[in-house]
Amino acid sequence: MKKFKEYFNYLKAIIKNSYSPYSHFKVATLLVTKNNKVYSGVNIENVSFSLTICAERVAIFKAISEGEKDFKILFIYTPTLNFTYPCGACLQVLKEFNKDLEIILINKKGKIKKERLKNLIKNFSPPSLKRKG
Repeated sequence: MKKFKEYFNYLKAIIKNSYSPYSHFKVATLLVTKNNKVYSGVNIENVSFSLTICAERVAIFKAISEGEKDFKILFIYTPTLNFTYPCGACLQVLKEFNKDLEIILINKKGKIKKERLKNLIKNFSPPSLKRKG
């Protein structure tokens, strides 16, 4: 992945845009389309915590609002030693568009862990809404 260093540096730069005054847990993401367009996102908290939005959904909603729906890689960076996985809501939104999406988790030292969306969320998808009988 020749662009990894460039992506990592960009993630470290945009993490400062995270609005997380309550949890103090900053997250930055980059969502790469199959056409290699890149959409960024950071988490945005609210005093009414249920109104908080995760960085992953910020990036995907930006991309969708620009007409993109074909995604290949999601990078998730947190300035911590451990890897941070997407929450269930983010996984569900991402699955709507690419159940085999590659997810690359990055910690503050630049270490990576690769995952596939299909291995992180299994069951509920659009066919689940089809009624039988």
